[in-house]
Amino acid sequence: MDLKAKLKSLPKKPGVYMMKDSRGRIIYVGKAKSLKNRVRSYFQDSLPPDPKQKALIKKISDFDLLVADSEMEALILESNLIKEHKPRYNVNLKDDKRYPYLKVTVDEDFPRILVVRRVKKDKAKYFGPYTNVRGMRQTLRLLRRIFQVRSCNFALPSKKKHKLCLDYHIKRCQGPCEGLVKKDEYRGMIKDVCLFLSGKNTELIKELKRKMEKTAEAERYEEAARIRDQIKFLESVMHRQKVVETEKKDRDIIALSQEGKDVSVAALQIREGVMIGRQNFHVLASTKISQGEILSNFLRRYYMHSPIIPQQIILPSDPNDRKMIQKWLKQKREANVEFVTPKKGKKYKLLEMAQKNAKLLLDELLLQKKEREKKIPEPVATLKKDLYLEKAPREIAGIDISNIGGKDAVGSLVYFSDGKPKKSEYKRFRIKTVATQDDFAMISEVVKRYYGSLIESRKSFPDLVLIDGGKGQLSLALQALNSLGIKDQKIMALAKRIDEIFLPGKPDPLMIKKDSSSLKLLKRVRDEAHRFAISYHKLLRKKRTVASELDKIPGVGEKRRKVLLTKFGSVKRIKETTLEELLKTDNITKRTAQEIYKYFHP
Repeated sequence: MDLKAKLKSLPKKPGVYMMKDSRGRIIYVGKAKSLKNRVRSYFQDSLPPDPKQKALIKKISDFDLLVADSEMEALILESNLIKEHKPRYNVNLKDDKRYPYLKVTVDEDFPRILVVRRVKKDKAKYFGPYTNVRGMRQTLRLLRRIFQVRSCNFALPSKKKHKLCLDYHIKRCQGPCEGLVKKDEYRGMIKDVCLFLSGKNTELIKELKRKMEKTAEAERYEEAARIRDQIKFLESVMHRQKVVETEKKDRDIIALSQEGKDVSVAALQIREGVMIGRQNFHVLASTKISQGEILSNFLRRYYMHSPIIPQQIILPSDPNDRKMIQKWLKQKREANVEFVTPKKGKKYKLLEMAQKNAKLLLDELLLQKKEREKKIPEPVATLKKDLYLEKAPREIAGIDISNIGGKDAVGSLVYFSDGKPKKSEYKRFRIKTVATQDDFAMISEVVKRYYGSLIESRKSFPDLVLIDGGKGQLSLALQALNSLGIKDQKIMALAKRIDEIFLPGKPDPLMIKKDSSSLKLLKRVRDEAHRFAISYHKLLRKKRTVASELDKIPGVGEKRRKVLLTKFGSVKRIKETTLEELLKTDNITKRTAQEIYKYFHP
């Protein structure tokens, strides 16, 4: 189905749309109350004033839809799809490293506490994410000191007998494997663990005092003494924690700091008036994206799996979709959630504290990036030495040609930054000026077209250009550069046979040791350029073969050819299909279906 037909058939229902570029990559995910109105707005004649929207619209070639039952469902679906696909024009929370969570397996008869990095859709309770892994480990150690939670992986209860481990003898476990603790009693302790992880220490101490009195009345003095020690330990922990306000409300304070595409977000957690932690996040966002959009994306991702939704969230400004996000959080918490953007007073001071933390985190992040940028990888440094270059070739472009007898001739350009492929800078060229099999002339055309586009767009040149070939290819590439007035570009050729390196003005080839990291890097660039060129050549050849086969059939033009290939996948499948299947295909008339069938079944 072509784009115009898709636009006509858009539903008026809520849902999510995924915009795609010419290569079929998802570049933007958005939600809509009415998919029909929202998606069609992208294809109006007049472009919007927003530069980000303008750039996005120019790259849209296709779109996919996912219809939702409600606007709320679309809100969550959008957040999940952004996390999965990481589209270029959306805000991207850099949680690829997968921060750890503490998982309490409440679905088990005798639950355990586990450290996990993936949140599953199970009945367990998850606490986190913990961006400070050391802090999370300290919390876990503290838990094991206060509560006697089992650390084994046995499936309990079990008919099989298990030997009591060291944890039982040092009073770190109550021995559920040997039936030494009742299920209800153990699960009561797990309830206390969840209160502790939620920051509800005041409530937890009240509950423990009630248990202590009850056990003392029942003359279970040893157990009462153990609970008394737990209370003392918890009170000492609370004493060390920073009390930031007398009003015992649960609050999260979220602030952000941005420089260019890098955004740091600091989330301070206050439970019962006590600061219990700070989570730090790195976000990638376009410089044109508003603070409201960044906050909207962050809030949805942050509270998606959070077991604790506070009564109040303090923010530097209103997020986009404020009402919808509040409604969603209210459903999760089963009570109202208040958004506050203070301008003065105690809450503003808390926001300032979070803001300072976010700025500190961003400064640290940018410093690390600068340090990484300064550090030259070993193969690149070795290559500078081996080729006698004045500057380390951190940016390398590799050029190759692919054709069979001059047909479907293509050129490829791959780009390596600090020894690693940078696919966003890869280029493909369909040869236009050379009709015969003349690799030298084709290299010349690719060099002229590539450098012509760099000059036009005022982009910087690579530090080194590698031509796949020998003296002849290098000579034509140099002529092409000279014709554009480029004199100082560092260029070389790498021959396939025995990996000889040819340099401008040097009559003899240069040989580098076979085990040298610099030669391995050059070969990697050359092989990648060769692979990229061949893949494009095969694609064009396949298209030409398919087009010539289907174009012979009366009534099959470019649009119907696309429809047929989209549905059946290949000419072979079209050949094997029945007339009845062809008649069911969109935009294929009865007469055309008969012509197709007759062509393949004469």
